[in-house]
Amino acid sequence: MNRDRTVDVLVVGAGPAGLALAARLATAGAGHVEVLEREEDAGGVPRHCHHGGFGGPVRPWLTGPAYARRAVRAAVEAGAAVRTGVTATGWAGPLSLETTGPAGPERITARAVVLATGARERPRSARLVPGSRPAGVLTTGELQQAVHLYGQDVGRRAVVVGAEPVARHAVRTLRRAGAEVVAVVTERSRGTAVPGVPLLTATTVGELRGRGRLSGVAVRHEDGRSGVLACDTVVFTGDWIPDHELARRGGVALDPGTRGPSVDASFRTSVPGVFAVGNALHGVEPAATAAAAGAAAAAPVLARLSGAPWPEPGPRLTVRAPLLWVAPNRLTDLTDLTDLAGRPLLLRSGEPLTNPVVTAAQDGRLLWRRRHPGRVPPSRSLRLAPGWTYRVDRAGGPVVLGLG
Repeated sequence: MNRDRTVDVLVVGAGPAGLALAARLATAGAGHVEVLEREEDAGGVPRHCHHGGFGGPVRPWLTGPAYARRAVRAAVEAGAAVRTGVTATGWAGPLSLETTGPAGPERITARAVVLATGARERPRSARLVPGSRPAGVLTTGELQQAVHLYGQDVGRRAVVVGAEPVARHAVRTLRRAGAEVVAVVTERSRGTAVPGVPLLTATTVGELRGRGRLSGVAVRHEDGRSGVLACDTVVFTGDWIPDHELARRGGVALDPGTRGPSVDASFRTSVPGVFAVGNALHGVEPAATAAAAGAAAAAPVLARLSGAPWPEPGPRLTVRAPLLWVAPNRLTDLTDLTDLAGRPLLLRSGEPLTNPVVTAAQDGRLLWRRRHPGRVPPSRSLRLAPGWTYRVDRAGGPVVLGLG
């Protein structure tokens, strides 16, 4: 039998965004703020990222685990309840979640629900890589957990697939585990170079081979050359997708570009009372960016608790190739420069950009045009100042961001 409980704010996900939001809400006196985390420990992905750089310019030496511990401590000391080993399995109502954990099944109803479920790397199956199903096929997250959390053996010869910076971290983790990295493979024309490791660009993984344990990876270059890289481990990196299952089950509208919940600048979804923050909204941004979004979401959540109305969805923000997504991706009637103050729009491209000129248009009318100097790799987002959004006709059609 389910046990029924009520809270003021229920945050699903104890990563950087969820913890930062919980700390800010609890400090502001939002009432009973509860954070659910399905893992046994809170802190999100940084828990098993043992490299530095999580402290920003102030503490560049701070490792992921240290960063995670600080975030958990800040939320708990502010008065938020952080519960681990608890999984939200579904919805019992618009603001009620069915959960299961050490205390058994529960139904938790809140005045506001915040989805901070983060993102995950697409595994081999989702990338449609054919071949056998041997052991030794991992994502970066699985690799880091195996090495840093459980001290497991991950093999002796490895191939890393991917061009994003996370591929570099995968190489470091493999080397720490005593494995030789024989190649980094990417479909893109450019990739993350790692000293001492061959970088195969414009190359696709065509097949995994091996019975019981991986024995090799068949690759093919765009000029037609092909071969097999002998290895007992392959790590698929990057290619992030928001963990949107809970949102989808709750009828939350998803954005086709980000594949996460569609939100306005105040992190409001299509379901009244349900917010979404951090990497649950898009491909992965750094922990500091996710935490900043979580902290910024506190104000609209507090407004909701005070009875602020939930607006009708306004014009969509969409993108034109080679751009992949923009977030936020809705402009509601209540979304104005106050909502967007200090928070840029994040824009991601599928191709490297050099000195790109970004435009925004609605119903054939140019709203804004700006050149962004420098190179922008696909793994990094452009940050667009939001001042131009006041020109948007809230009763008009979609706003299209493009290059030109």
